[in-house]
Amino acid sequence: MEAIILAGGKAERLGEAAQGKPKALVEIGGRPLAAYQVEQLRAVGVQRVLVSCAAGQEELFERVLGGIGPEIVPVGEPEPMGRGGGIRFAAQRRQETGDVYALNGDELVDVGLERLLDLHRSSAAAATITVVPLHSPFGVVELEEDVVTGFREAPRLEHWVSCGIYVLGNEALARFPERGDHETSTFPELAAERRLYAHRHEGIWLTVNTPKDLRVAEEHLAANPDWPG
Repeated sequence: MEAIILAGGKAERLGEAAQGKPKALVEIGGRPLAAYQVEQLRAVGVQRVLVSCAAGQEELFERVLGGIGPEIVPVGEPEPMGRGGGIRFAAQRRQETGDVYALNGDELVDVGLERLLDLHRSSAAAATITVVPLHSPFGVVELEEDVVTGFREAPRLEHWVSCGIYVLGNEALARFPERGDHETSTFPELAAERRLYAHRHEGIWLTVNTPKDLRVAEEHLAANPDWPG
């Protein structure tokens, strides 16, 4: 299989912590963020990784991510195309047809990629997305009418959210927008047709958008030096 890593993020919210690097190449635990993803893909037999990046950054991504195992093929966008457009544009460089992994380049997730692929193929879905439980960023107050009965700190909510790791079939890729976001176009369309499946992931999901997120990811990797194992 091949895979696509979406790595066009500019790391604007990370500020000086990004040291001028694209977000997918910001170092965490001494390694670029996307290197952890390439390693996970290598472990399940992916031999070729297409990296959707900004034009002019191709050599940087190839140099930094090369040597992990899979062939790294940077695909520079001539102009910002959105997440869905970036995936579709990069997919034109595939050498094989069939299912492809697609990952957001700013996430650390210990998802079982083989299980994700197995679910996708057994369900005959057009696309399968990884979803994680949503936790409130705030503590909540429990009430009975106007009486406070207790407090819960950052409870798990009943909802699930996409963490940006997918398996996409040919049909799904063909329906991705040339520009824009697939999660507001293609995925809702597939969901309405009951062609979109979900893989529930209860493990680690760390998204790196802010200096606080970066610190949390650094602390996790310091405590788990063999992650994802």
